[in-house]
Amino acid sequence: MLKLIKLLFFLLCFTFGYSQIALAHFLTIFSEDFYIQEPSKAVKIEILFTHPIEQGPHMPFSLSENAMICGEEKLFLNLNKKELKPLKGVKGNSYILTFSSKKPSLCLFYVKQEPYFEASEGKFIQQIAKAVFSFYGLEEGWDKPLGLPVEIIPYVKPFALYEGNTFIGRVLIDGKPASNIEIEVEYYNTLGLKPPHAGFIPQVVKADEDGFFSYTFPFPGLWGFSALTERGTIKGKDGKDYPLELDGVFWLKVYPKPKKR
Repeated sequence: MLKLIKLLFFLLCFTFGYSQIALAHFLTIFSEDFYIQEPSKAVKIEILFTHPIEQGPHMPFSLSENAMICGEEKLFLNLNKKELKPLKGVKGNSYILTFSSKKPSLCLFYVKQEPYFEASEGKFIQQIAKAVFSFYGLEEGWDKPLGLPVEIIPYVKPFALYEGNTFIGRVLIDGKPASNIEIEVEYYNTLGLKPPHAGFIPQVVKADEDGFFSYTFPFPGLWGFSALTERGTIKGKDGKDYPLELDGVFWLKVYPKPKKR
């Protein structure tokens, strides 16, 4: 009987740990750089739906809307769909684009995912991901809200952060501060790092009553923040109404500390 109890406890812990890991899916905006210094250089942007810290599986997804906003100009871009190699038994896809500017520009890019049904959680999930790109040194406007249903506004310059710096953001829902909501934090794990336990997948911070939150980066690389909100219901194929989780995601690059000359 004691062995049976231990086995049941192990299975419960495993199931709990797996469910925690399964929650950490991010609509990811991947780019080698967000501060482009060479005139007319094209920046490559890839959009994935994945588990960043685990580097997979990459999951299939569709996009309903995307745009690059440079000053007063709003450009709807053609994204090319690309199939990814199977990871952990799941075949996903990504969207790829290249973008260049002939003049100094500060551009805010966003992509909106089509809602999908997450059976393990019994709800629909939709994410809207955003990133800021500076071309040739223009910096004005990186904290501009886009009027998205949910979005994270940076309160520190997002393309000039060292490892050890603290990011401060503010979550807005329909343009108003989001009070006391959770923000998931994940690292796009190109270093092959192994978290100490499942509780790190993802890390979580909470916004205060005015929508502000902060996070200090332990190492350089691509970092994502996902503000989790509940926004009504969507009718499923079975005719039942299911909750909609609408997440505002923000991506940025963190640089290594500079070496002494």
